[in-house]
Amino acid sequence: MSTPLSPGAFTFRPLDPLTDGELLHGWVTHPKAAFWMMRDHTVADVEREYMAIAAHEHHHARIGLHDGEPAFLMEHYDPSKVELVGLYEARPGDVGMHFLVAPTDTPVHGFTRAVITAVMAELFRDPATERVVVEPDVGNTAVHALNAAVGFEIAERIAKPEKDAYLSFCTRDQFHAATGAAR
Repeated sequence: MSTPLSPGAFTFRPLDPLTDGELLHGWVTHPKAAFWMMRDHTVADVEREYMAIAAHEHHHARIGLHDGEPAFLMEHYDPSKVELVGLYEARPGDVGMHFLVAPTDTPVHGFTRAVITAVMAELFRDPATERVVVEPDVGNTAVHALNAAVGFEIAERIAKPEKDAYLSFCTRDQFHAATGAAR
C-alpha cells in the first residue's frame, strides 16, 4: 500500500469540463483558492472556463489523482501563446504551469509539496520541456516557498492585467538539484 506522499501514488488524467465542472467549482471557489480569482464563479462559469481551455491548442488542464481519487488540478500551457505573451522573452522548451490542490478537512503534512513535485516531474517527462515558467501573485507567499522548494528562481516582478506577479523559472537541472528527483 502506498503512503500519502508516495510519488507513485500520483497519476494524471485529462480534465473533462462538463464531468469535472462541479468538482472543480468546489476547489476554485474555496477560500484557500483565492489566488485563482474564481471565488464568485458558478458551476456554469467554471465549465465555460475549462471548455475554453479544452478547446485551446496551447493550453491544457488535467486532474491529478492521488491513489485514484481526484486531488489536484494541473494546467500547462505554451507561455509564448497564452498567459505571458509579450511579458517576457519565451524560449523554445518553455512550459507554463498552474496547480491547485483540492481543499480538505484532513490535511496531510507535506502533501502540497509532494503534489508540486509530481507536477514538475510530469512536465519534465516530456523531453521537449527545458524549463517551467510560473507567474504567481506576489502576495502568494505559500506558493513562493513551494516553488523555491522544487527549484524555481524568481526572475522579475511583472504586471499582468489581473495581478502583479513574480515571473519565475525552473530548469530541469534546477528541479533535479532541489528535489533529488531521479532523471
